[in-house]
Amino acid sequence: MRPRERRETGEQDLFRSRLDQIIDMKHPLVTLGRTVDWGFLEGRLGEVYTDGPGQPPLPTRLMAGLAILKHSYDLSDEVLCERWVENPYYQYFCGEEFFQHRLVFDRSSLTRWRSRMGEERLAALIQESLSVATRTKAIKPSELSRVIVDTTVQPKNVTFPTDAKLLNRAREKLVRLAKLRGVDLRQSYARVGKLALIQHQRYAHAKQFKRANRVLKKLRTYLGRVIRDIARKIEGDGGLETAFTKLLALARRVREQKQHQRGPKIYSLHAPEVECIGKGKAHRPYEFGVKVSVATTLKHCKGGQFVAHVKALPGNPYDGHTLASVIPDMEALVGSTIARILADKGYRGHNAPPDYRFRVFISGQKRGVTPKIKRELRRRSAVEPVIGHLKAEHRMGRNYLWFRRGDAANAVLAAVGYNFRRLIRWLTLLLRQILTALFPEPSINQT
Repeated sequence: MRPRERRETGEQDLFRSRLDQIIDMKHPLVTLGRTVDWGFLEGRLGEVYTDGPGQPPLPTRLMAGLAILKHSYDLSDEVLCERWVENPYYQYFCGEEFFQHRLVFDRSSLTRWRSRMGEERLAALIQESLSVATRTKAIKPSELSRVIVDTTVQPKNVTFPTDAKLLNRAREKLVRLAKLRGVDLRQSYARVGKLALIQHQRYAHAKQFKRANRVLKKLRTYLGRVIRDIARKIEGDGGLETAFTKLLALARRVREQKQHQRGPKIYSLHAPEVECIGKGKAHRPYEFGVKVSVATTLKHCKGGQFVAHVKALPGNPYDGHTLASVIPDMEALVGSTIARILADKGYRGHNAPPDYRFRVFISGQKRGVTPKIKRELRRRSAVEPVIGHLKAEHRMGRNYLWFRRGDAANAVLAAVGYNFRRLIRWLTLLLRQILTALFPEPSINQT
């Protein structure tokens, strides 16, 4: 490389480094923190707090900001705490005026805050994300009137359930609780139970199902003996009966349930609310978690494909029977009337409200489809990559929160993180365009 070319390349690198420094001085989180209406969130999320004696509650902006950052950047509670201490932009976004060298909150405060808010109040974060997108011109209000609706499965943090694992796990939990409560059992079956589980797994892997079923019967017998032994030992003792009631009921259900029985079954002892959902995928016939409805804008807006509504649907309802509750919730969240809804063939025979019956269009529909609607139906699959991003990058792929309220909260917060991530990217692009216009790149002399 000639000296002149090397000098010109060095000037370009210096310009780019200075541009990056200027962008760092005006971080998109700073702009986003000034754009969000924290007063609105304070009014909606602060309803659960009451002024009184004792330790004052943590600021709403701090907790709401932490929830947004956690799901925008796919962080666990522990990693979020570590990054918050070392990142001044995170602290500014959460409302700090001076740099803090230690945490001003405890990690467990995040768990308690999520439980206190619930699904209805956390939905205000989605509402505010769409409001910020409107104010920053990332989306037009009219683009929220036409949406695509689909359902997916939010898997729970459970192992793949088998009868043998559930029977052995129920026995282990009963034995551990009995030891903790001082109940002396006749036999724990710890050694032979573990051996029987290993034998069952080997026989099943070798497709020797008669042998595997014999070992499965043995595991069921071990669990039944432990259940009866504990029931005899705690009879008449109110405190022990209360301590064992829930676990004994779960263990009896696990022992009595059959492979092809209809109705709810237990798939996990620590998360009995888990449901088995089949979505017809060849690579994953069954998923264990909760069904979630996802709605996104029909048009690809300037800021990206935003999520307009998310709702957990416990009970594994038929897709078409979810519109009766999804449409009113979506309109309350968006603040406008839904003019058109596009869905897949799983919504045939839907129960949308009477006024919306002819506003729902399904893939493959012929009657009442104009050329414009036909073109829009080709955009129906745009919801699929949105669901993929929610699962891969915003913590919907595996839900670690407990109980049904954890399922609902995690689905809403995943959508919040997705929308705010789109806003951060949109503000970064705007900032780069402004700075590039203010500081044009020096031209290189070709002579």
